[in-house]
Amino acid sequence: MVEGDIRAEASRYRVLIVDDFALVRDGLRALLAHYPVYEIVGEASNGLEAVTTAQRLAPDLVLLDQRLPQLDGIEAIGHIKRVGAHIKVIFVAELYEEVHLRAALQAGADGFVLKQSGFDELDLAMKSVLRGRRFVSPAVSGEMIEAFAALPNAKKEGSTASGLSKREREVLKLIAEGHRNRQVADLLFISLKTVEKHRASLMHKLGLHSVAALTAYAIKNGLLA
Repeated sequence: MVEGDIRAEASRYRVLIVDDFALVRDGLRALLAHYPVYEIVGEASNGLEAVTTAQRLAPDLVLLDQRLPQLDGIEAIGHIKRVGAHIKVIFVAELYEEVHLRAALQAGADGFVLKQSGFDELDLAMKSVLRGRRFVSPAVSGEMIEAFAALPNAKKEGSTASGLSKREREVLKLIAEGHRNRQVADLLFISLKTVEKHRASLMHKLGLHSVAALTAYAIKNGLLA
């Protein structure tokens, strides 16, 4: 990868690695050393250390493990974002569970990858979030799409994103990103009752009956880009 691929300036992206296993940190450091666009500015082995180190070093990107001592990854995301809103966070999960994805996105994570992913995928995630885009592991997206396809009542034919209103698209995107109804209302400056009305309309129009199905639909139709 050429440095200019994601940054035209001479400076490099500053990365903080957070994992409670030294071997994992050493491995990531060794791999990223081959990519001159990245500069490893620090490491942390627990959640509290991750927050204080992020505050001290102000990195561009934090690679954050899911399970950490003292302060877990989900909790650390919020603290890191409060330390510096510009800091991008990629949440690295051991296994995919919808609750973890939703919690990570709700806490402010910019990316979600699985530990079993290859380094090429991690590099893609890093480039994506540093460009300001949200990234979710294709393996996770695949599971969601399969879940969507398996729903017997899903109106897959004739029910496309083009049939949704602008507001319904906005509500769907925020729900798929893990926001709760109250948070959607606050972000869109509308009432909770209006959000609930749009959510009910979405489910009726699309023939879907769960947040997982809505999320899968949003991913399949490129609404999270």
